[in-house]
Formats: sequence, structure tokens, C-alpha cells
Amino acid sequence: MDFWKNKRVTVTGGAGFLGKHLVAKLKERGCKNIFIPLIEDYDLVNMDAVKRLYSDAKPDIVIHLAAKVGGIGANLDNPGKFFYDNLMMGVQMMEAGRQFGIEKFVALGTICAYPKFTPVPFKEENLWNGYPEETNAPYGLAKKMLLVQSQAYRQQYGFNSIFLLPVNLYGPGDNFDPESSHVIPALIKKCVDAERKAQSAERNAPSALPHAPCSMPSHPCSLPSALCSMPSPSITVWGTGKPTREFLYVEDAAEAIILAAEKYNKSEPVNIGAGFEISIKDLANLIAKLTGFKGKIIWDKTKPDGQHCRCLDTRKATKEFGFKAKTPFEEGLRKTIKWYNENYRL
Repeated sequence: MDFWKNKRVTVTGGAGFLGKHLVAKLKERGCKNIFIPLIEDYDLVNMDAVKRLYSDAKPDIVIHLAAKVGGIGANLDNPGKFFYDNLMMGVQMMEAGRQFGIEKFVALGTICAYPKFTPVPFKEENLWNGYPEETNAPYGLAKKMLLVQSQAYRQQYGFNSIFLLPVNLYGPGDNFDPESSHVIPALIKKCVDAERKAQSAERNAPSALPHAPCSMPSHPCSLPSALCSMPSPSITVWGTGKPTREFLYVEDAAEAIILAAEKYNKSEPVNIGAGFEISIKDLANLIAKLTGFKGKIIWDKTKPDGQHCRCLDTRKATKEFGFKAKTPFEEGLRKTIKWYNENYRL
């Protein structure tokens, strides 16, 4: 609590998904001076705006969360923008922080920075043993350059910057935009929306007739089978479903970042994750079960799978600053689904 009491803290991306949870935890820790730059006021791709931000906020600590992010589709559609925007935001925020003499800079990287064929679980020392998976390499490499900058600045200037490597996050407040969302919010939206449409169609169907009811398992209604014209609900998911992924509940991620800001002051990168993996197929089936979706899952094998396996070795985070994920995966999914049901309607 005393660590944050008199600190002036700037959180880029503080109005975003992870940022809101992080800011709430900072307030719980007693931090009273938190500056959240909004994109309408500070375009962090522009160095003049970055310098103005530092002049206005006068931070002691900067936690850099702001990023241009998305799923496989968004990365394939915007490789240049994802590279340039993420690189320029991070590099300029750190350089201006050095010039302004801040106490500490916390940089967030990404699991996408790891090489395509990294042995599982990913260890921090494997970070440079190959090129990232092609579908999100521009984004991963842009973030990876912040590690190079962080280490170079510590060596030359004694600048206290740390670099954290989180896995994909999920939780209440996630991005559910189908054009840019990651796999968990995308699957939740698909399943919930499809089930809602099926239920709506059933409610609006003609009155029941005195015959055997529809036998279609995905939407048993009261119409005779021969007269039921309701389409069977289905969702389409990219790829084969075989790749594995690791996911971290957003509140756990926020706790990890705060612990690292308080206790970690070294140049080596640190993985932030939950230490487990699940196949995309099993994930889709689990989300279908938790949302009550009874339709068919269609796998579009013409679309890319992305990296084959992703799972982090998280022992360093536990050793260095005592972080260990606490939220069971199904519990986190249930909370995320509940939030979507309460905040989104067809």
C-alpha cells in the first residue's frame, strides 16, 4: 500500500479492457494520482503528443498497456498498421520517459513475440530462437523491440524498465467486436447470439399441432417434424481446432502487472500466464456447454490455425515477484459469459 501512496502513475490504455481492471486495482492499493491518456487527446504514435503527455502527467511510473491488437483476421488484414503503431507507441513512450527522468517504465509485450516452433512450455530464454508465427509476426516483433530498447536503456542510461510477456487475456469487458476480437470473446458471441436467435425463432413459430414434435436435437420445438422449417443453429470457427492456447483471466493479469511494478527491477523478460493449455476445439465445446448452445460447430479449414501450440513457463513470475494465477478457467469463462449476457443484446 505504501509503495503507491504518493506515486504519480500514468497508465496508457487505462480506459481499455485490461486498463480498467488495472486502474481499479491501483486504487485499491492506495494510488490516488492516476493519469489515463485518451486517444482523442494523445495520439501516442506522434512524438509531440507523447511529450505533451509527459508534461501534463508528470509521472513517476508509466505502465504502457496501449496497443493495437486483434485476432488472426485483424492481424492478417492490418500487418503494417499493427507493426508501425505498436512499435512507435512503445518506443516513443519509453524514450520520452527516459528524457523526463521517470522512476520506472513497465512495458507489456505479447506471447506472439515467441518463435513459431518454441518448445512447450515457452521459457523466457527461448524468446530469440526463431521467427514468430507468420500471421501475427509484425505485431509480435513490434512488441519484442520494446525488450531490446528496455535492455539497451538499462545498460546505457541506467533506466529502470521491465518487460512482461502476457498470454491472451479474457474476462468481463473484453472486446466482442467480430472484426477484431480474440478467440474467447468471439466464441462467446457466436454461441450466445446463435442460441438467442434460435430461441427467438421458436417463440415466433406457429402454434403447436397435435403431432409428434420436431426431433431436431439443436432446436426441439412443438411443431411436427415435417412442418418444422427452422434452420438448425450453427457457428463457424476458423481452422481445424487442433492448436492449443493458454488464457489468463484479466484480473489475474492486472495483479501480475502491479506486483511486477512493485517488486521486479531486472532486465530479463518475464512470462505472465496461467500455466495451462487447451485446444481450440475443446475450448469451443466448453464455451458451447457454458452458454447453452446446442447447435453445430463448423470448422472452416480454409482459414489459418495460427501457431500450433502456446503455453508459458510461469515459474519466473512466481519466483521474482510472487505471482500465481488464481482464477479457475471455467469460473473465469462463466463470469465473462455473464458479463456478455448482461451487456450485449441482438
